Amino acid sequence: MYYTYIIYSDRLCRYYVGSTKDLESRLLRHQNNHTKSTKGKGPWRLVLSFSFPSRSEAVKMEMKIKKRGAKRFIEDQKQSG
Repeated sequence: MYYTYIIYSDRLCRYYVGSTKDLESRLLRHQNNHTKSTKGKGPWRLVLSFSFPSRSEAVKMEMKIKKRGAKRFIEDQKQSG
C-alpha cells in the first residue's frame, strides 16, 4: 500500500502534503526533524490520510490536494462527508 497524507503544524498554522509507502515511519521522520521541508516547523499532527494500491495513485492524489490547497481540500472533504 501507498499513502497520501496531510499533516498540520499548530505552531505555524501550516499544512504539509506528501505521499509514502510507510506512513508511520514517514510521520516519525517529520516529527524528529529528519525531513528537510518540515525540519524545525513542528510538532506535526496527522489530519488526513488515504491509502492506494500503487505509488502512482498516491502521487496523483498528492498533486490533486496540492493543486486545490490542503485547507480547501479538507473543507471539501468535510462538506461531502
